[in-house]
Formats: sequence, C-alpha cells, structure tokens
Amino acid sequence: MSQRWARRMLGAYRLAGAAIYPVVGGYVSWRARQGKEDPERRTERYGHPSRRRPPGPLIWFHAASVGETLAVIPLIETIAAYGVNIVLTTGTVTSARLVEERLGALVIHQYVPLDLKPAVCRFLDFWQPDLAIIAESEIWPMTILELGARRVPQVLVNGRLSDRSYAAWQKRRHIAEALFENLAHVVAQSEADGDRFRSLGARPVTVSGNLKVDTSLPPVDENALAQLRRQIGDRQTWAAISTHDGEELVAAEVHTMVRGRHHGLLTIIVPRHPDRADQLAADFAAQGLSVARRSKGDKITADTDLFLGDTMGEMGLYLRLTEIAFVGRSLTSQGGQNPLEPAMLETAVLAGRNVQNFREAYQRLVERGGAKFVRDRDMLAGAVNYLLSNEVARHEMMTAGAQAVEEMRGALKRTLSALDPFIQPLRLQARLTGGPEGKA
Repeated sequence: MSQRWARRMLGAYRLAGAAIYPVVGGYVSWRARQGKEDPERRTERYGHPSRRRPPGPLIWFHAASVGETLAVIPLIETIAAYGVNIVLTTGTVTSARLVEERLGALVIHQYVPLDLKPAVCRFLDFWQPDLAIIAESEIWPMTILELGARRVPQVLVNGRLSDRSYAAWQKRRHIAEALFENLAHVVAQSEADGDRFRSLGARPVTVSGNLKVDTSLPPVDENALAQLRRQIGDRQTWAAISTHDGEELVAAEVHTMVRGRHHGLLTIIVPRHPDRADQLAADFAAQGLSVARRSKGDKITADTDLFLGDTMGEMGLYLRLTEIAFVGRSLTSQGGQNPLEPAMLETAVLAGRNVQNFREAYQRLVERGGAKFVRDRDMLAGAVNYLLSNEVARHEMMTAGAQAVEEMRGALKRTLSALDPFIQPLRLQARLTGGPEGKA
C-alpha cells in the first residue's frame, strides 16, 4: 500500500511538471535577466543540445555548482583519460566558467535540464548516456525515474545528506525508497552519510571519504598575488571567507574591535555571493571603514581597513594573503562551507558551530588542532586577536590543518574502485570504437 502511494505521489510530480512546463520559460527568462542563467544557452535548460554527440560510450556527470564541480574534477580527469566521452552538466553560470577554465575540451559542458519530463527526456534522447554519475546530494525525482526507466546505471558519488535533508526524506520514506532503488551504487562521504542512505533504502552503499580532500591546491594568478603582497607589505591580515548575510558585518565589527591591538590590521572579506558587494561596500562605508574592492581594481593603501574579495574563482588568491581564515555560513547561517581549501593552504581555520554539511571534515580538523569553533562575534574577535598575537600557536594550527587534510586523502582512489565495474566495460568499448585509447 505504501509503495503504491509513493508511486502515485511520484506520478503526481510527473503530471505537475508536465502541466507547468509550458509556462516555465518565464521563470528561466527572469533568472537570465538576474544573471543566474546564460541567456545565449538557456535552451539547454529545456534539454536542447548545443553541441553534437560524439560517437562511442558516454558518461553523464552532474555537479550542481562550484563546490560540487571542484570535488569531481580529479575524478573526471581520470575517467576522461580512459577515452570515454563525458558530458558534464552544472546549474550555475559560475560553475560553467569553472568547467571552461579547469576542464576545457576534456568534457562537453551543458546546463542541467529542468527536472521536468519533456526537458529530461529530450536531454536523454539526444545524449543517450551509458552511465550517470551524480555528485553529492542532487536528488531530482524525474531525472532519476527517467534514467531508471531506460535502465541507465546511476551512481551517486561523494554522497551526503544534511540533517535537514535527511529529516525531510524520513518524513517521505516511501518516496525516498521508490527513488533510491533506482541508484546502482551510492558512494558516501562518511559513515554517517552512508547509514542515512541505507536507512532510506539505497543499496549498495560504500564510504569513500570526501572527494574535496583529494582536489589539488586552489590555483592562483602569481602576478596578482605578488602585486597584492607588495601593496599589503608587512601588515597583519586575517580573512572571513565564503561568508553569508550577516557574517560580513560581524567580520567588520571584529576588525574594529581588534585593530587597536594590531596597528595596520587588514581584514579580507570574501562573500559567498559577490553580487551583494555593492550593498556590503555601502554598509562598511557607513561604519567609517575604508574599503578596497578586488572587482574594481582598487589599490590597497595604508589607510585601507577592508579588502573586499568580490570576485569568483580567486579563493586561492585570497587565502594566500593570510594565515587566519574564518569560514562562513557557520555563524549567522546554517550548514557551513568547505574548510578544506584553507587547511590545504596551511591556514588556521575558525568557524561558527553550524557546520553540519562538513561535520566530519571539521571534526578531523578540530581533533588535530587545525580548527577552532567560535560561538559569536566576541569569541571570534578573541580568537583572531589571540592568533595574531601568538605566532607559535598560529603556526601550530596551520601545520596541524595541513596534516589533517593529508590524513583524510584517499577518497578518489576508493571512489574509482567503486565505479570500476561500471567504467571498465565503457573503457573497453571506447578502445574498440576508436576513442583516444583506441587510437593510441
């Protein structure tokens, strides 16, 4: 009875999608005007291809945004070397730019089709993937059902379920089971994530660790780095990165509280969404703070209080300008942001306690002494002041964080092992059909 009910609900989802499909164009157009869609490629969102399908076996990779894309880049590079064609879909303009910069001609990039039957079917009819690999927590019912109906194996890699998502799926357990039974394999980030997927009906489930640990160091423009270092000189710095609404003002207040003890202090603020930069700059100016904006090419002078990193794709630059980083979406927002990049670059990590989405990474960093939690603004100010004042303690945290990341590596190898039964037949087929390996 419960399974029949779940299938009826999924059928209703399918019908609702079909009903709204004719009018969804207005929504996509609105997003394009807001800069959230590429206006020249928005037909891809309806499943219309903008590239031709190459002959031979093809894998569909999907990564929602920048973080998920960064996590699967080493996996994609390894599989692409086998000679198998890859179509990589993402959902944001910024992630599309990242794919172009980091992967180039190695993959065919398309924007992910809307999770509506006409769009999904059009996409699948054209690309005819032999395997679908989905990153992290992208559970789209229509896409999963259509792939299942076509008997295309689906593997979830770097899989995670946040506290909120897990609670929501528990309330709809039978729907979860009806969807997750279509997954051929779930490769989870942690034992906790693995247990959650199993409890919702996913089989088989293995645990790999976090693929984000096995990524390379964030890239940097060495010329830009040298120029900014010259401008900063010997001033002390700290950074608040990947910040969400409210956390930038907290960082500015911390700057005001701490600068009396650290003459010439420069605070670097890197908002998660740079489109908020105009308002942030106005808010900082209202507090009497001098701001230099990266996007405007402003020079950092002796009078600059805050350096606003309002660009995308330059986290490697900002992190190399400091030895202390508060990682946002953890103090005034929920879930946390990735602490692994600053730890890789030997940066002492501070964060609020709301880091559920990166619980295991923070646990390992805290246990090794590479990260510390703060309750509020005053505790953050105290931690920043302490680390600026104590070089030995600061460098111990920096070293401990980098060591913790090294200990956590290995997710890529374990993920490739789990994918091997799905990849090897396609690798052989690529050889036989004259892919890059077959031509070698």
